[in-house]
Amino acid sequence: MFMGTYEHGLDAKGRVIVPAKYRENLGESFVVTLGLDGCLFAYPMEEWEGFIDKLKELPGTKEARKLQRHFMANAAPCDVDKQGRALIPAKLRESAGLTKDIVFVGVLSKIEIWSKDRWEENDDYGNIDDIAEHMSEFGLSF
Repeated sequence: MFMGTYEHGLDAKGRVIVPAKYRENLGESFVVTLGLDGCLFAYPMEEWEGFIDKLKELPGTKEARKLQRHFMANAAPCDVDKQGRALIPAKLRESAGLTKDIVFVGVLSKIEIWSKDRWEENDDYGNIDDIAEHMSEFGLSF
């Protein structure tokens, strides 16, 4: 499970240090793809395979096909080098607006990778009480 928030810088070659707290669960190889809300999603291989299984189960609707393409067409394998760095493909860096300052956010079975600017724009929990109240419909209570 991933949790916590960490900031790191992107180097000139597009590499970023993967937070040490995430490396063990992420593994030496993982998958990065376009996420939602303007970030990237990073999955350990085992979690990625489970996610693919869920994508396969979606109905054959136009929306489901778009969602499958969104995640699969933009997916790329990444490796962590001996210095703990991973090269994020240029296309994905560009799509997520990653230029210098990167924010890693652990969200259960995946990691969200944000540009610091986008993270600060989306890091708004002013209505979290209302959101939490509606989650009781899904069996989550506080």
